[in-house]
Parts: sequence; structure tokens; C-alpha cells
Amino acid sequence: MFAPAKINLSLCVLGKREDGYHDVVTRMQKLDLCDVLTMTRTDRSGITLSSDDYGVPHGNDNLAVKAAQIFLKSLGATRNDGVSLSLKKNIPIAAGLGGGSSDAGAALRGLNNLFGSPYNDDQLIDMARPLGADVPFFASPYTAVQATGIGDRLRPVKDLSEYWYMLVNPGFTVSTRWVFENYRLTTSEKNSTFPGFQNKTASVFDPAMMHNDLEQVTMSRYPIVRQIKDSLLEEGAKAAMMSGSGPTVFGLFEHHTWTEKHKEQLVERYSTLYGNQVYSTCIYAGA
Repeated sequence: MFAPAKINLSLCVLGKREDGYHDVVTRMQKLDLCDVLTMTRTDRSGITLSSDDYGVPHGNDNLAVKAAQIFLKSLGATRNDGVSLSLKKNIPIAAGLGGGSSDAGAALRGLNNLFGSPYNDDQLIDMARPLGADVPFFASPYTAVQATGIGDRLRPVKDLSEYWYMLVNPGFTVSTRWVFENYRLTTSEKNSTFPGFQNKTASVFDPAMMHNDLEQVTMSRYPIVRQIKDSLLEEGAKAAMMSGSGPTVFGLFEHHTWTEKHKEQLVERYSTLYGNQVYSTCIYAGA
């Protein structure tokens, strides 16, 4: 089961909730940079997880394991219903690309297939909500959404398939919790002209509308994030922005102006500058 990365094409933080989460309006899109999650039924109860990445949490600290626990509990699994999970990581950890959340969404979708599809898409999305803000998106069949609430209320929108996406991760992790703790709302009421804020604008999006409220927090501590963003714009990106809480920066490039050879050369050059977590990607259609 493929677990795609995501980028936030826009992210507006509206305010902090009593439960500690923040209400947001965000436009997210799946990309074809994917983790791979393999699931096997076992004849003994319990959930096991193995991974090729030592940085991946194991046991109850792993979102994919938590997703499997919720699924089996909802299913009314017996003592003979167990699952073995094997995870190949390709998405950088704590990078603003939703890797852990995507693994959890893939676990829900994959287990649903494995157990004969007892749940529909809406039920899987509901099952994903307790797991975190981005997991419902990854449990859904949608390629791109406008999300509200904590990011768990989804409305499908048109994807930006006319672009290819350059992802540049500078090689360090950023805590989402730290970013939100250091974010300060500057106004008591957010500007309602924010792209995608109103339902009537949700299906129309232009790269010029891209905005991320969290950029300044991460950039203030890690100036290299701004450096990468400026560099991608100089390379001819239609737009560039940090995804989520960062530190990954992405650039949108028009397909028709780039050959595969030129894409490879750009990736190689940026890999020399910033390390091996540089990717040329396209949209990932569906779940």
C-alpha cells in the first residue's frame, strides 16, 4: 500500500482551540513521493511493525500501529486476528510532508482491503480523526482538498496537475508542536480574502495565492529555509513555499518548460548543496 507525501499549497491558522489544537484553513495535495506499507494477517492477536528506518517510532508511539489498533477494535477482531506491518520509508521524517500521518491513512485503507472492505470512505475518514489533523486526508480517496477544523474536515478540490514539484529538505527535523507553540496570531480575526477561505473560492486556485502562516516561525530559527525558497524562485519556479511546519520547501514548475534531463540535473545540483533529500515529484492521484 502506497502512502503518499503531501504539500500544503496554503495554510492559514485561525486560532487555538480549548483542546490544544488550532483551527486552520488549508489546501493540501498528495504527491507521488511515497512510503510503502505492507500488511499481513497473522493467526495471533496483536500488531507488529518493522521498518527500514531506525528513526521510525515503534509500538504504540507509531501512528500506523495506532491506526491498526483502531481498525481492529472497530472490526471487533478476535484473539486470532492480528496484523504484521512492514514499512519502507521514503518520505523524510518530521519534514512537513505528512509521512507519519500518511502511513496511518495507508494502514486504514490497506487493512480495510485486507479484511474484505467492511467500511466505506466516509467511515475510514471518521476512523482517522482521532489519530491527528492530517490523517483523515490520507484515509480519503481525494487527491487534493480544502481542509478546515484542525485539518480534518475535507472538501475535494481541483489538483494542480499542470506542474511538477521540486522538494528540498535541508536534512534536519522540525517539531510541529514547537512551531505552533511559537506561532502568534497577529489579528483577532483572519482576513476572509485568504485564498480558499470561502467555499466559493475553493475550486479555484493559482500559485500566486500560496501562503503559509507558519513559514515565519520556522524561517526565524532556520534561515536556510528562506534561502532554499528564494533559490527555487530564482530557478524559475512559478511559486515556492515551505510545506506545513517545515522544514521542506517545494517549488512549482510548469511541466511544458522542463525536460526530464533538466529535472534530473536540477535535482543533482540541489542534492550537492543540501543533501540527498531532494525530489522531483508529480501529483499522486487518489488514495
